[in-house]
Amino acid sequence: MTLTENQRGALFMTASMAGFAVEDVFVKAAAQSLPLGQVLLTIGLAGVLVFAAMARRQGEALLPPAFLSRAMLVRSGFEIVGRLFYGLAITLTALSTTSAILQATPLVVVAGAALIFGERVSWQRWLAVLVGFVGVLVILRPGADFSALSLLAVVGLLGFAGRDLATRAAPKGLSNRQLGALGFAMLAIAGTILLVLSGGAKVPDAMASAQLLGGAVFGMVGYHALTYAMRTGDVSAVTPFRYTRLVFAMVLA
Repeated sequence: MTLTENQRGALFMTASMAGFAVEDVFVKAAAQSLPLGQVLLTIGLAGVLVFAAMARRQGEALLPPAFLSRAMLVRSGFEIVGRLFYGLAITLTALSTTSAILQATPLVVVAGAALIFGERVSWQRWLAVLVGFVGVLVILRPGADFSALSLLAVVGLLGFAGRDLATRAAPKGLSNRQLGALGFAMLAIAGTILLVLSGGAKVPDAMASAQLLGGAVFGMVGYHALTYAMRTGDVSAVTPFRYTRLVFAMVLA
């Protein structure tokens, strides 16, 4: 059976959410003994090395001129903002509130696709996104834990939504491998900023090293699948499958 572009995009989005859900488990575990900034920096550097090696194997440039295009500069900026503020949010605020706020990402991405790219979004797709969001709120039941610090998660949400939309606008000549290398470089920068603010870098023991490795592997799988998904099919058809991340998180929990 031949899959449509939307079906392929949905499958890769689901795979991406599974990868990120597992990555979260390793990141949270590693952050118990290491500063969060060090965890993000380490995973970021590992991702850069792997994606850069994959790109070179295919004869692709590591620093193509397209990285300086407007779309890629915007994408990089949003990537840093999303990674940095989401990292701060999960350490300074209640996880249930942060998770609930982050689940509004599909709404912002679909709205952005309609406004920026002129994509026609049917009422059925709007309904699917809204029903998914309401379902998330029912499950997480955010409430009294919302505070001014929760705005960190809102900024992180806007960063991730902007990154995804900019990925859609990325020059066609750039491969997913090149985008992966650039994305993980931005993660490393976000981790460096957090580490400078918090300090206290440590030498990881065997367990922490294994957790960092697990986070890097599943983070790369999730990121590669997300990049493919956002460049395949209609944004409004693919984006609602972001909600599957909560399903995977519940299963892992």
